Amino acid sequence: MIASIIYWHMSPEITKLFGVFPLTYYGLLFAGGIGLAYYVMARIYKQEDIPNEHFERLTLYVLLGTVIGARLGHFLFYQPSYFWTNPIEVFLPIEKINGSYAFVGYRGLASHGGTIGIIIAVLLYCRKTNQHFLWVADRLAIVGPVTGAFIRIGNFMNSEMIGKPTGGDYGIVFQLVDTVPRHPGQLYEACAYLLIFVTMLILYRRNTKPDGFIFGIFLILLFSARFGLEFFKEDQVAFEHGMAFNMGQWLSVPFVLAGLALAFYKNGQKILSTTMK
Repeated sequence: MIASIIYWHMSPEITKLFGVFPLTYYGLLFAGGIGLAYYVMARIYKQEDIPNEHFERLTLYVLLGTVIGARLGHFLFYQPSYFWTNPIEVFLPIEKINGSYAFVGYRGLASHGGTIGIIIAVLLYCRKTNQHFLWVADRLAIVGPVTGAFIRIGNFMNSEMIGKPTGGDYGIVFQLVDTVPRHPGQLYEACAYLLIFVTMLILYRRNTKPDGFIFGIFLILLFSARFGLEFFKEDQVAFEHGMAFNMGQWLSVPFVLAGLALAFYKNGQKILSTTMK
């Protein structure tokens, strides 16, 4: 058997802007994912004749919900003690190093927290604009996975959220971490999210179900993928060692259950309305 090991030694930082602010692959990919999501959502809103001011407001709400929710989620779910001792670092891209604060960008974004933040943001947005929550959620479900895919590629560039050892002469050696061939769990997840993105687009174009069905399918697919692929990834924090399922898996279960309930309920509504005609 031919050994197939890739040695990965990419610096997360591309350069320092003005000699101070780090420009990273992760930051560029995060922005690229959001930019692509913005482009797709803008086309959807335009095709459905929704006023542009509604779309611009939605963009602001979702961006704030994503960042605030992801940051709070990271610290509350994975580093609760750190949250109470360094609250300023939760919302600002800084970190105390050798007694003084330095700009480091955002280190630590929890996807589950980001999802919760987006849901709350969309609820507030719908209350302000009188749009239907499930209608908006269905359309955000289309673009959410592609942003997630870009973020996971950014994690790969950072050599973080690494996979478990393959146990053989294949895999990727993250040389910034150790010399062990590992599963590229970040890339597995990115590929899964891209497939979900394509699936969401197809469902949207062919959908005849009531509002909320696509959102339900999105929750099922994305968080089932997250649950399964966590088995290939190392635990992120020490308290997860010895747990049957890690924190990411436990947090995924409620989203999958909510998706199942929503999809079956909405599908049942469609069947009932068709039968009664």
